[in-house]
Amino acid sequence: MTKIKTAGVPLNQAQKAAILLHGRGANADSILGLSKYLKLEEYALLAPEAEEGSWYPYSFMAPDESNKVALAASLEIIKTAWKQIVDSGVSAEHVVLIGFSQGACLSLEFAAQNAQKLGGVIAFTGGLIGEKVQSDKYSGDFGNTKIFIGSSEKDFHVPLSRINESETLLSRMGAKVKLSIFKDSNHTIRQEEIDWVNGNIL
Repeated sequence: MTKIKTAGVPLNQAQKAAILLHGRGANADSILGLSKYLKLEEYALLAPEAEEGSWYPYSFMAPDESNKVALAASLEIIKTAWKQIVDSGVSAEHVVLIGFSQGACLSLEFAAQNAQKLGGVIAFTGGLIGEKVQSDKYSGDFGNTKIFIGSSEKDFHVPLSRINESETLLSRMGAKVKLSIFKDSNHTIRQEEIDWVNGNIL
């Protein structure tokens, strides 16, 4: 049974909602901890938790078959959280997807596979999932949804080339993509990223 932890404004009272997706080896509580830094006071928060801390077993750029089953199951988990939000009466344009690392990749992938006007997508170190970026996997129009991707220019897990490819495709689908690429090599969330997101999306 999928575990989806909740926090913030009760969903039946909320006008805004966020789906928060943790990184590999983390859990729902850890990503909910971001709410101390992000301006999410008005949001219902839903944080699904991956089985054994991983949304898919291999690199997000591994051959597609190797992650196929786990990735499909993880996207279904997000769809479950999404359905809870929409069924409660919160409109898609007031829903924000937020993820770190593996969760950031998953946030971008879910958004691109279900492109529409959203409240925003916040990807702290991530890119679209797949051995290659395949534009025929995606359809829809983001309608100027703001998408933030922040990362190191030499992150060990997420190459800058994939971030740039992701930006190109997402922009072509009608998103307004903001890249913040840093000179350090830290796999982390930086204060500059928090400040931009708080000032421009939340």
